[in-house]
Amino acid sequence: MLAIIRGIIVILFSIVVCVCGGIYCLFKPRNPDHVMVFGNMFGRLSKIFGIKIIERIPADAKNYGPSIYIGNHQNNYDMITMSNAVQPGTVTVGKRSLVLIPFFGQLYWLTGNILIDRNNRAKAHGTITQVVEQIQKRRISVWMFPEGTRSRGRGLLPFKTGAFHAAISAGVPIIPVCVSSITNGNIKLNRWNNSTVIVEMLPPIDTSGYTKEQVRELAEYCHQMMKDKIDALDEELAAMKKQGKYS
Repeated sequence: MLAIIRGIIVILFSIVVCVCGGIYCLFKPRNPDHVMVFGNMFGRLSKIFGIKIIERIPADAKNYGPSIYIGNHQNNYDMITMSNAVQPGTVTVGKRSLVLIPFFGQLYWLTGNILIDRNNRAKAHGTITQVVEQIQKRRISVWMFPEGTRSRGRGLLPFKTGAFHAAISAGVPIIPVCVSSITNGNIKLNRWNNSTVIVEMLPPIDTSGYTKEQVRELAEYCHQMMKDKIDALDEELAAMKKQGKYS
């Protein structure tokens, strides 16, 4: 019964946010600040799902300037666990097919996110150039998932190099955002209290010392750093659970 109630609330909330948000965005279409605003709104669904979020975002994160944010892509709950980490002037990169999702797809485009065709390698390569141009011309940040797909409990998957090519070409830092992997298979819709999730933003990684020939080296460095942090977050949560600090 609780799962049904939650489902109804989530559907109604999402439709209202998407419809009202779409109308609001028409007055200032594709403004990158919209992504943070509506991302924060969807982040409030964590309470509906009974997920406690522990956020560790640096106080000066809003002053970082144009950057490439990279996050670990676990499952559909990423939308509510890490959305509050999105900073002003940050857009995301998503599949073009997202536009086909009723209500949400239209809001996703209107908020200024970048859409790519993953089935066309030539267009995907052109997207990196587009990302670089938008960062430099509009002074925006871009959020990307370098794994390229949801890991679904398989741990941090190998990184593709697109995000790192973009960071080096644009001359901007990379900012890793790590989310503990405790959510995998641990969300029970008929249970009041579900997982505790830690979202931690790591310090910016300067890319000025890297060349395009060293992009794989940069990707592997960031992958190892994020893997170590995610493992540490999971161990911290396991210790908290053992101490009875959350159920």
